[in-house]
Amino acid sequence: MIARVLPLTQTRAIKGLFDYILPQELADQAEVGSLLRVPFAGRAVQAVVAELTPTSELPDERLASVAAVLPARLPADLVKLAQWIGDEYCSTAARALNVMLPPGATRGLTEKLVLTATLTEAGNAALADGVSVRLTAGQEAALAALADAGSVPASQLGTATLRRLEGRGLVNLEHAVSSRRPDRHAVSSISASAPRLTAEQKAALVPIMSAFANPANALMMGTEAVPAPERAASTFLLHGVTGSGKTEVYLQAAAAALEAGLGVIILVPEIGLTPQALARFEARFGDVVAVLHSGMSEGKRHDEWLRLARGEARVCVGPRSAIFAPMDEIGLIVVDEEHESSYKHEGDPRYDARTVAERRAADHGAVLLYGSATPRPESVHSSARLRLEQRVDGGALPSVEVLDMRGLHNPLHPQTWLALADCRRDGGKAIVLLNRRGWSNFLSCGSCGRVWMCPNCEVTLVLHRSGAHVACHHCGHREPVPGKCPDCGSVSVARHGAGTERLEHELVTALATPEFPVFRLDADASGLDARARILERFHAASAGVLVGTQMIAKGHDFADVGLGVVVDADQTMRFPDFRAEERTFALVTQLAGRTGRGGHGRVLVQTMEPQARPIQLAAQHDSDGFLNGELQRRRALAYPPFATLIRVVCSSQDDEGAHAATTALRQLIEPPGGRVLGPAPLFMLRGKHRSQLVVKTAERTAAIAAVRSAVDAIAGTKPHREVSISVDVDPQ
Repeated sequence: MIARVLPLTQTRAIKGLFDYILPQELADQAEVGSLLRVPFAGRAVQAVVAELTPTSELPDERLASVAAVLPARLPADLVKLAQWIGDEYCSTAARALNVMLPPGATRGLTEKLVLTATLTEAGNAALADGVSVRLTAGQEAALAALADAGSVPASQLGTATLRRLEGRGLVNLEHAVSSRRPDRHAVSSISASAPRLTAEQKAALVPIMSAFANPANALMMGTEAVPAPERAASTFLLHGVTGSGKTEVYLQAAAAALEAGLGVIILVPEIGLTPQALARFEARFGDVVAVLHSGMSEGKRHDEWLRLARGEARVCVGPRSAIFAPMDEIGLIVVDEEHESSYKHEGDPRYDARTVAERRAADHGAVLLYGSATPRPESVHSSARLRLEQRVDGGALPSVEVLDMRGLHNPLHPQTWLALADCRRDGGKAIVLLNRRGWSNFLSCGSCGRVWMCPNCEVTLVLHRSGAHVACHHCGHREPVPGKCPDCGSVSVARHGAGTERLEHELVTALATPEFPVFRLDADASGLDARARILERFHAASAGVLVGTQMIAKGHDFADVGLGVVVDADQTMRFPDFRAEERTFALVTQLAGRTGRGGHGRVLVQTMEPQARPIQLAAQHDSDGFLNGELQRRRALAYPPFATLIRVVCSSQDDEGAHAATTALRQLIEPPGGRVLGPAPLFMLRGKHRSQLVVKTAERTAAIAAVRSAVDAIAGTKPHREVSISVDVDPQ
């Protein structure tokens, strides 16, 4: 038997399948997806089986043998998906496999075994007649605990005591698997029963339910689902205003998939939103729900992965990497808040979880359901759109006022101060969003004009007053806050701009009381637990203000927030990005969505460009107007969804090396139906000089192949050996 394998190496030059003889004694242990240890290039490496065949095109004397079959195994469909990702994102299948393997598999991580005690029949008899058996008080207590619980970890009752009881035949001690489960989230406030659906929710569910099986009412009647090969993938976009009940549509669709014996994957845009989504699905479906995200310990992720692989869990909730959940017969994939750029992975392979979800849904014949209040133009263009235009509580969307900041220098407009003062007087809650953390954007010398820059990146250092340092938000470089200018000795060091830290300080100084606290949530709150505690404290408070970056506008359900403020709303429009207006519209609309869910809401949008199209349309809650105009503009300019962009970045220690590599690539790339823009310089990042190309094409597959061929041709060659090449298909 021949095993055709994918060696798990990071080298781009190593591609394709390698044949190995599978010894007879290992043949029964290996299958597609098995993790092996094989000799490769003079060393032992791990590899994944992609195919098993009777013979090889190479003679046996040229083939090495598989050294060992390791315990871990990937589902066959994920091996196939990894090969597709390697091609689609100009990477390698091995790099894709590394993000799919069971957590800790390459290090040999296995299930946790715990020494467990159970009571024997003799132990039961001894407990009933402890006098004649002569039990000590500790031994009697241990036997009583085992009688009540049945099976108990030995460490809880004292291993030494239990060993003595085992020697007398009163207790059995054996190692048992102990599942490392994530902490269950409080679900007492979430109803386990389904609420009464609105007319819009019912209408949205009709085509979703019909797509699961044929005939359309098979799931509704609880009949057997159509076998996977006969199911055709269907893609829907649930376009619903904030508070319109999109999550309940997800839950109802998931219930239908589970009833048909199919699995469900629920994607959320970031780890911070996982607990909220997990709580809702656990309340409805219980222990069949698993969670996967990088904020969990490796052991817990490993055991949750196994629960999914064994079919013990049939619903997986998590951020983008959860799209690789090891599930067979997937019936539904939900991508919540599908407009979020965090679904794009920044490491190699630079996959987009939304595109991978589309591919995986097609492989399984599953329903793919995107959901957002501010969907991407790409999704509107390519998906069947289902509408939820009313909030489930019947309330109106909040009124939005645009405040002109031209000529003003304080971070907050006078009307904003008045609105916040009214909020405190009325005992209400407010959210203030400023998508920039820290105290000040940058520092400069008032005498010589020196600006404090990062030594590794061509960006300014941001002042963080609480930590008494200035920091780079790209590479993490830090320096103490300067007391004087090192160039001219002047102590006139000016601070420019404002971030969430300064805004928090001003609100605390002007408004905070014990009854009206001020909270701050941004990336400075390190760790999932720290951020969750801040949100819990804001939820629990009867009144107060939450200040934060865009993470406070993502998917949170604040039932009692009456005032929302967007500071520097046009900030995202200043970036040289064709998605700049889309992001501005989404930011304002999403913040407005956190406001007024329990009644009347008010949103204040501070901007230096009060007439800007996305701000005006967001103020009018005109999503259709924005999307129609955006699609027209992109069609005219040949931007996605009417074209594909591929970005190639070359980086090196010197500027000449990066530029030479992009120039060489430019000469090799000839995309059919497209053109190549560049080379163009990028700002230095983490000590590396960078240069880039952008391929713009209507022929996606051919262009990806052309870029891959060009990169393979120069990568690692002598002139460009010191150059790192990064390919980003569909850059965000």
